Amino acid sequence: MSSPRLPAELLDHIVDHLHDTEDALRNCCLVSKSWIPRTRKHLFAEVQFGGPEDLDAWEETFPVTSPGRYTKTLTIDCPEVVTAADAQIGGWIESFSHVVHLELGGSSQLPGTYEDDESATFLVPLRGLSPFVKSLDIDCYSLPPSRIFDLILSFPLLEDLAMTNYGYVLINKYDDSDGLPIAAQPPNHPVFTGSFKVVTIGLAPITHQLLSLLGGIHFRKLALTSERGEDISSITALVEKCSHTLESLDITCDPLGASIRRVHPYR
Repeated sequence: MSSPRLPAELLDHIVDHLHDTEDALRNCCLVSKSWIPRTRKHLFAEVQFGGPEDLDAWEETFPVTSPGRYTKTLTIDCPEVVTAADAQIGGWIESFSHVVHLELGGSSQLPGTYEDDESATFLVPLRGLSPFVKSLDIDCYSLPPSRIFDLILSFPLLEDLAMTNYGYVLINKYDDSDGLPIAAQPPNHPVFTGSFKVVTIGLAPITHQLLSLLGGIHFRKLALTSERGEDISSITALVEKCSHTLESLDITCDPLGASIRRVHPYR
């Protein structure tokens, strides 16, 4: 007599119930091959690459079939080591096709300056990493605004955008433009219907790019922190542009000692 089998729906429910218990999920993988896809959905829902060694370990562990398709949140703290080969067919980037939240972090002292071509190219392999990305968090970068927006425009469904220490090193050298052409806007570029959070020394290069987007921007939440009084005009322009959709506003401009915080209903 064959062993009794539980309905697939019940098995899925059992595994889902263990979604936050990593050890139990790992044990489920050993029960049966049929349990593996459901357990991987939770085990690899969030993946973080803290350094080059993590990327190497991932490629060595999954040389053929990668569980990256189960990942919803991907954090890359070493984007400067990502190569063009990683974005080619068969590369590890290809497998992360269903990422919804993408975080790019690392040291603020990344290679490249405005005069260095490296600053304009090392983010290229990450363009369009997943067509489902709705949230992008860029932390500690000193890169030209046009290059950052070249990456941003590759995610047509992008709603939420966060930047930290953007343009910290070279903000005094460039004002509203970084001297580089604004990336061509694809037919389906993001219009931003979520939140925009930025902590920086200068907002002008960021707002210059945002306000230039065809179709406008429709942020519901703004959280803007700057350390330059000159940013008041940029902040005002951004708030006015989003006035028809804005629900929550949080502004801090340290040099002036000014802090404005308005919570829904904004209008």
